[in-house]
Amino acid sequence: MSAPRDEAGRRLYDISQPLRPDLPVWPGDTPFGLERTWVLSDGCPVNVSRLTLSTHSGAHADAPLHFDPAGVAIDAVDLVPYLGPAQLVSVTLGPDRIGPEEVLPRLVPGTRRVLLRTFEVFPHDAWPERFRTPAPDLVEALGGAGVRLLGIDGPSLDPEDAKDLVSHQALGRWRMAVLEGLVFDGVPDGGYELIAPPLRLSGADASPVRALLRDL
Repeated sequence: MSAPRDEAGRRLYDISQPLRPDLPVWPGDTPFGLERTWVLSDGCPVNVSRLTLSTHSGAHADAPLHFDPAGVAIDAVDLVPYLGPAQLVSVTLGPDRIGPEEVLPRLVPGTRRVLLRTFEVFPHDAWPERFRTPAPDLVEALGGAGVRLLGIDGPSLDPEDAKDLVSHQALGRWRMAVLEGLVFDGVPDGGYELIAPPLRLSGADASPVRALLRDL
């Protein structure tokens, strides 16, 4: 199916996961739930629902508070990194950690938002048994090159069994924003406008996002 276009004819890609009851979540985390609390009927003029979900459901933005007890919550992050030109790069083959040599030579000079595709096809229906993650030296190199946001289709910047979260910590040293759980199926590598601001959730460690890419 072709991507929809905006009023100016630019292609628009929705790179978010649908939030739904069978959404795979991090093992042990809160499953997604939607319950109708008011039901449109003769005695009620509206439908109203209650949501139950993790702050890390689907496509989401981590706040520094997620991995740093002194970090800011998601309602206090700078929104600029989540809006603007971005480059999508596929790194679907290789060892579990993605090295600088796989990404940096392919970036357009001056790129400030880097998106990494690690899945040939996104695993919508099952938690991935294996997923590639950026090595800390890649994060350090991107930060040194002026990158302000790193996005990935995997569920985390660090392996599932990691306890030290070294790539998250490298991210924090450069004050880079991060998006995780993006979906790049059907999106060609290249340059786009990223639109993915987090919700203003006071004191939260992360926020789901409706992430979009638009042709430049």
